[in-house]
Amino acid sequence: MAMFVHLAPASRVALIRRNGIRRLHRPSDNFPGGVFAVPVTRNFYVSHQWLRELKRRNQGPIAGIYFRIPDEERVWVGHYHQHHQWMSASEAVAAFMEAEDTQGWEVVIPRRVQASEVHRARQLPQVVGWRFSPSSKGKPPFCTCMFCTRGDYGARRLRERLGAPGMGG
Repeated sequence: MAMFVHLAPASRVALIRRNGIRRLHRPSDNFPGGVFAVPVTRNFYVSHQWLRELKRRNQGPIAGIYFRIPDEERVWVGHYHQHHQWMSASEAVAAFMEAEDTQGWEVVIPRRVQASEVHRARQLPQVVGWRFSPSSKGKPPFCTCMFCTRGDYGARRLRERLGAPGMGG
């Protein structure tokens, strides 16, 4: 059985242990909806790469919910904002391991994850992963206006350094 990790607010861990992980997104024309996850690998950073991006939503500490699904179950795999493919869970893990750059990859399980499938919940270090996009490190942000950077740590200094408009332009 394939092992995956889903990142969720630590405040929801007890609820998830009791009820499982519900489908987070509804299906649409080009998206099946479901639970977002990443295969568990030997590389801790790769398996938990989405943590800092999810933490930007300011929901408090993020926990890792580890669960197993059958190898033959169909999942949706790919890099976010790019074309995804349907494949079995075991094929998804193999594709993830063989990829040259796995940053930004995601697996979508198109159903609820039952509480009986949850293997473990764990508190995680809150500084793992990337923000904005996997390749953004060292590059200036696309937009530094007051609207796009509101609430971000160091936004005022960033606007001053890049000469972006502040309050009132």
